[in-house]
Amino acid sequence: MAIRGGDSPRCVPSSGKYQMTVEEFKIWLMKFDVDKDGRISQKELRQAIRSCGGWFSNRKSGRGMSEADLNGSGYVDEQEIDWLLDFAETSMGFKFYY
Repeated sequence: MAIRGGDSPRCVPSSGKYQMTVEEFKIWLMKFDVDKDGRISQKELRQAIRSCGGWFSNRKSGRGMSEADLNGSGYVDEQEIDWLLDFAETSMGFKFYY
């Protein structure tokens, strides 16, 4: 299975984790920025979670926003995306290589 919504899909190994670099994750995530404002809304994060086959995407997107949206704007901007990495590893099935 490969990640949908990105230009360079990765195979999922037997561990069940999507493997990519942090930079690849950021590029992939921004594919869901449908309004092209450079920020990820909860709705856009929900779509990213669904594209990975994630269940409970509404609940998970809310939790991801609460972990990453440090300024309470309702969006995850470029400065806050790094806070989404831990959430992506624990709730979205990603494994990052640094």
